[in-house]
Order: sequence, then C-alpha cells, then structure tokens
Amino acid sequence: MADDESFSSSLLIQVSETPPSVESARHFLSSSSPGCGAVSLFVGITRDNFEGKVVSRLAYEGYASMAIRELRLICRDARTMYPGVDRLVAVHVLGDCPVGEASVVVGCNSPHRKEAMRCTEYLIDELKARVPIWKKEVYEGDERSVWKENVEWREGRRRRVMMKEEEEREGRTHDSLERA
Repeated sequence: MADDESFSSSLLIQVSETPPSVESARHFLSSSSPGCGAVSLFVGITRDNFEGKVVSRLAYEGYASMAIRELRLICRDARTMYPGVDRLVAVHVLGDCPVGEASVVVGCNSPHRKEAMRCTEYLIDELKARVPIWKKEVYEGDERSVWKENVEWREGRRRRVMMKEEEEREGRTHDSLERA
C-alpha cells in the first residue's frame, strides 16, 4: 500500500503502514517557525496489557483517503479555534503496531504553550472521535483478539449526525465546508 499523506509548509498529515516518526514530527514542528516558542506533541504507544491480558500488538484498519480528508478538516478546525498555531502534525499507522511502538502522533507549534497544549489535546480527541480508523487488540498466547469500541467515536458519531442534519437544513454540504 502506498502512503497516503498531505503535506504543505504548515501541515503534515499521514495515514499509512509506515510507523509514525516522533523525531520527524518534532523536527517539522520546530523548524522554520521562529515566532513559535512552544511545540506540543502527543504520542500514542501500544501498551503491553489491558484488563489483565497481555497485549502482543494492535492491528489498525481504516480507509486512508477518508482518514486524510477528515484529518484535514480537523486541522482546519484547529486553526480556527487556535489562531496562533503555525504548524500541525497528524500521523497514524495502519496495520500492525507492536508493543512499545508509536501508532499515532499529533501536535502543533505556537507562540505560547497553553495554546499549543490545548490544540494538541483537541487534535487527538477529534482524531479519535472522527477519523475512520479502528483498533483490534491481539493478545499474547491467545488466538483471540478484540475489536475495541472507541467511546470518542460513538460520541463523535452523534455530533456528526447532528452536524449533517444542520447542513442539510441550511443547504450546505461537507464538500462546501472543506473548501471554506
């Protein structure tokens, strides 16, 4: 599978089988932004246990092109909410992610730490709520695995349905919002 990504001078989005590089994200956010004194990153790493079971890996599935599109919209929304933010990163792996490895990296830079930290929290919360990527936990020594329900996705679905109904009432479409 080819990497699906979106890159501009101020935006790095990637959804692929290539694991996210924390160092590349940090470098992207800290270079060429002399007015920014804060870089905030969230790195999601596969942990080795869940409710007493030993986790050997996580398996992520998703629709890369749809995920990229939704990540662009999330980043656009983040820029509106946090106008001081200069650069944004949202990178997620598809496929297997072993214990101890990063599966997701989101972050931003900003002149001030509070805005950077709030924006980063917004990015990961919205990614989990809106982006069509699903996680399966695979347990060690056990052929069973469990698809994990993402509570944020369920809550986000409710929001998405309400937004779609509002758009339809106002005659707007998702495509017209993306161009805004």
